[in-house]
Amino acid sequence: MPLTRSKSLPATENGGSDSGRSVAGILYKWTNYGKGWRSRWFLLRDGILSYSKIRKPENVNLLSPSDDVRLIGDISTDRFSRMKSCSGRSRRKHHKTIGIVHLKVSSYRESKSDHRKFYIFTATKTLHLRTDSRSDRAAWLQALAATRGIVPLQSISGEFSFVSPKDLSISTERLKKRLLEEGTNESLVKECEQIVDSEFSEAQEQIKLLHEERTKLLDALRQLEMANLEAETSGIHDNVYQLRNHKYSSLRRGKYSECSTSASSDDKKEFEDISEEDEASFHDTKESFSEPDVGSVYTHFKRRTKLPDPAEKERGVSLWSMIKDNVGKDLTRVCLPVYFNEPISSLQKCFEDLEYSYLLDQAYECGKSGNSLLRALNVAAFAVSGYASTEGRHCKPFNPLLGETYEADFPEKGIRFFSEKVSHHPTVIACHCEGKGWKFSGDTNLRSKFWGRSIQLEPVGILTLEFDDGEIFQWSKVTTTIYNILLGKLYCDHHGIMQIRGNRQYSCTLKFKEQSILDRNPHQVNGFVEDVTGKKAATVFGKWNDSLYYVAGDELNKASASLLWKATKPPPNVTRYNLTSFAMTLNELTPGLEEKLPPTDSRLRPDQRHLENGEYEKANEEKQRLERRQRMVH
Repeated sequence: MPLTRSKSLPATENGGSDSGRSVAGILYKWTNYGKGWRSRWFLLRDGILSYSKIRKPENVNLLSPSDDVRLIGDISTDRFSRMKSCSGRSRRKHHKTIGIVHLKVSSYRESKSDHRKFYIFTATKTLHLRTDSRSDRAAWLQALAATRGIVPLQSISGEFSFVSPKDLSISTERLKKRLLEEGTNESLVKECEQIVDSEFSEAQEQIKLLHEERTKLLDALRQLEMANLEAETSGIHDNVYQLRNHKYSSLRRGKYSECSTSASSDDKKEFEDISEEDEASFHDTKESFSEPDVGSVYTHFKRRTKLPDPAEKERGVSLWSMIKDNVGKDLTRVCLPVYFNEPISSLQKCFEDLEYSYLLDQAYECGKSGNSLLRALNVAAFAVSGYASTEGRHCKPFNPLLGETYEADFPEKGIRFFSEKVSHHPTVIACHCEGKGWKFSGDTNLRSKFWGRSIQLEPVGILTLEFDDGEIFQWSKVTTTIYNILLGKLYCDHHGIMQIRGNRQYSCTLKFKEQSILDRNPHQVNGFVEDVTGKKAATVFGKWNDSLYYVAGDELNKASASLLWKATKPPPNVTRYNLTSFAMTLNELTPGLEEKLPPTDSRLRPDQRHLENGEYEKANEEKQRLERRQRMVH
């Protein structure tokens, strides 16, 4: 098998003499914040970059003897040599490819801050890759550049020759002649002919469906390639190597889109989003935004105070008729009509937790002035305030499609927010927000069960708050239960223990009391802040739908309590959704915003927009269409 060790050669337009060969080697791929960088075996061949896990290199058959491969990197050569030396002593297994990237519809660029890193962008993900040296990175970038000459630009433009279903035919003459020779009754022969014709007609229908699907796929590929060919005339600028650039490309100038990692001018803070699902144990969108001027898009306008008037009259639907056959099941997999939705998505619902973000601004200032206790108390108030908007909310938010995003810039609050659905089963949403001196991020996976008279929602995931001075607080949400699904007044309650753990002096424990049937004082929250020695520094109490107070020390004297947080009053223009004034603004398309959003943004989702406008029939049709398409893919 011909193998060569790569040197960092001067890049040529078509890759030079190596342009027709495959390229392989070990690269370190960013997985997530739990596992960090992991080594993977990458193979670049015929315009396709594939990669696989490496557990025991001597037991993995990475290449076949007939491969003409150029290896990049000393570690790649060493590991391959070890594999060859062990090949006689152990039985090698074929490696399992865990990811592929079609470079024809991808783009890449090198990192400005690390001479060993580079990125590959596709329409659905971003690969963060790292080599062992600058020369190895140059060799990989040269190999990627060579694919411009390897992959024919118009490979899809020509006509494909395949048989159309209408041209298929079958003859039963030989079968008929053979049966008659054997003395078979003519009526039986005719019956056999009918059976054959019937079976062939069914097969022909299936072939027809496959033919139509293939034709649609080829049409889509042709359109995609035409967009790529148009982009070829723009060349390469600003160290961004565009293998292909189309309307779904991740390199969208002027905003951060669903898979954008556009670097700032100094590239000091890069948005490290999840790049692949091969280690799907954790999803995160930590670090910082890279576009400092996005806020200018949203300024100089007044946000709306009411939803549009409905275009149609609402028609009631029995909830029990929809979910009676799903008792004990995960409701995230149950398809409900749009009537049970509110006109925002779960991605936007995550942003609702930031309605009282001023508490985090206060917490930052308190810590900055040396009052660490008051910082911890404001963090506790913020953790409780996110539940206030759930009061009277009986409709569920839209379940986002995989890859759906939501981004918001509220300069009046001094915050910027981004969220994305990063996993479909289970449903996982990752979010990230930046404010004045703090960053908030997290991932949520909501497990739901229906128990006849109630629905129980168990949030799984960790929320992280980090201040610029390095102090960090982490907590998880408590259980939510929706009661009286069948009879009585529908209401929700939050209950359980919330542990807010800090990495410095203070932590906080909050108990959300579960509401009983005869409880005349519901929604209670009680807790305390303690220092690293376990001594109580303050006591907190209140209601999650109204307010929170604190008393310094371990004695509870409500007469001397100080207010931490107070919920805003409901808006005057209340609809059946009972949205807060803040929630009403989340799905608003403010002037000039639509053309600046990525196509994956929740505000551009048609079924959600129809529901907001009160076009219930259209909303239901669109919702069913989108969910049907997602089920076909996933």
